[in-house]
Amino acid sequence: MKKFLTIMGIMLFMITSCTEVTNKRPVEIDERAQWVDSIYSGMSLKEKVGQLFMVSAYSNRDDSHTDSIHKLINDYHLGGLIFFQGGPIRQATQTNLYQSASKIPLFIGIDGEWGLNMRLDSTSRYPYNMTLGAITNNKIIRKIGEQIGKDCKRMGIHINFAPVVDINTNSENPVIGVRSFGEDKVNVTEKAWAFTDGLQSAGVLASAKHFPGHGDTASDSHKTLPTVAFTKERLDTVELYPYKELFNKGVAGVMVAHLNVPNLERQEGLPSSLSYQIVTELLKEQLGYEGLIFTDALNMKGVADYGQPGDIDLAAFKAGNDVLLFTEDAPKAISRIMEAYQEKEITEQRLAHSVKKILNAKYDVGLNAYKPIELENLVEELNRDVNQELYQEAIRNAITLVKNEEQLLPLTENDQEKIAFVNLGNDTGDLFFEALKLKGNVTDIKYSSSRNLLNKLRKFDRVIIGYHRKNSRITRAISAADKRLIETISKNHKTILTVFASQYSLKETNLNNVESVLISFENSEVANRATAEIIFGESEVNGVLPASISKDFPVQIGINISQ
Repeated sequence: MKKFLTIMGIMLFMITSCTEVTNKRPVEIDERAQWVDSIYSGMSLKEKVGQLFMVSAYSNRDDSHTDSIHKLINDYHLGGLIFFQGGPIRQATQTNLYQSASKIPLFIGIDGEWGLNMRLDSTSRYPYNMTLGAITNNKIIRKIGEQIGKDCKRMGIHINFAPVVDINTNSENPVIGVRSFGEDKVNVTEKAWAFTDGLQSAGVLASAKHFPGHGDTASDSHKTLPTVAFTKERLDTVELYPYKELFNKGVAGVMVAHLNVPNLERQEGLPSSLSYQIVTELLKEQLGYEGLIFTDALNMKGVADYGQPGDIDLAAFKAGNDVLLFTEDAPKAISRIMEAYQEKEITEQRLAHSVKKILNAKYDVGLNAYKPIELENLVEELNRDVNQELYQEAIRNAITLVKNEEQLLPLTENDQEKIAFVNLGNDTGDLFFEALKLKGNVTDIKYSSSRNLLNKLRKFDRVIIGYHRKNSRITRAISAADKRLIETISKNHKTILTVFASQYSLKETNLNNVESVLISFENSEVANRATAEIIFGESEVNGVLPASISKDFPVQIGINISQ
């Protein structure tokens, strides 16, 4: 009996011990919250308010600019910087200097919609979004987003103010245009998420812009306040569509535009960036967005004309924005928000909400363990083979065939057939002609007048017209003279028209008599050579129009040709 009681005692002791061990299991520590709370609790009011601001910085300016930024960091405890023009070594050197001066590591941002090259020399660029919108394989866009993210991270950049998710339903839009993925909301959304997913997989935050939608405006918010007069139903089903999808998938940030949207904001002429109804009630409450909310640049005329520096910044913060971008006067703005806090216009809860969101994001990008940028091999590592290979892959997959009567393309080698090349536009077509000449019996026709040109073309069987535009971002229609030449040549010859510019350049041209029309979107060496290969059947063509040219050539049209 004693032996039995002893065994029972041991078993009870073991059960009790196990129970005690289970109950005392350590609780997981939220290291991010711990870091954020420790930083926040030690901050002065001025330091908290300073975190709300990202001011503009340039690495191509003189020492006085660098000194002024350094002083703002020291005196006003800025939360971050958005870099504009300059070069990679200069920017990295300045970033290291500014970070060393900041008590709390700075958020570094950039507008890198088509890569660092949008702002920095000696770096790789990628196609414009409209070009990417023509690609049917979204994995390519994801790879580009990821590589841009890696390049940003190498540069000590934590947030890329991209992608543009505006749906460009207005071909006359003066500020969005080729920055948009196109006019089809589903395609825009798929491309925007592929880019975002790639960028954020590299540890760099994305910020969708320009909320609630800048795609159908006829004026530029850098110069004035554009109006978006659509109904709530239209805005919800078109303009807001990509935002809702990206919010659900986890885009880290959103940028609010300076727009007049009467059906979302009752106060006449109040910019969307200053609207409580748009930023708080719509974006945060109705759409449930919990990520970082940035204003568009507060020096833009679309908002700057509405009030005085400082007052505008306060209004933007009261509207619900977390980060105030590119303020006109940081000292005045910080002082104005501090006054509002002390006068109870802004509660501690409201201030803590935004500042802690910013600190949480800083933790997420590794600023809790900040390290300076390594300058050695920086330029080389931003220009690896993978950058050029991705650009080539994107261009080759974007080129779009929208018309091919009588299966004129691809051309076959025929020594007896004479092919003329005519270059139009404001740039040379030499690269394109050299690529064509390697593949067929093609003659470059120089001319002094349209009559002279038409006379010279009489002895040729086919004509390849290359329209080359120096600036592929421009979306206006081609000149009346070029339009007449295309229409006249195509009446008398079998014609292949190739456009090294936006598809919008053809929006006023009659293409009825043109047998084949190729849109190459961009006027780069890669685009010129790839187009020549397509014409002679050495490469496939798989692209689709990201935005319509006319009723005859609507969005998503594209003719595939396999090798």
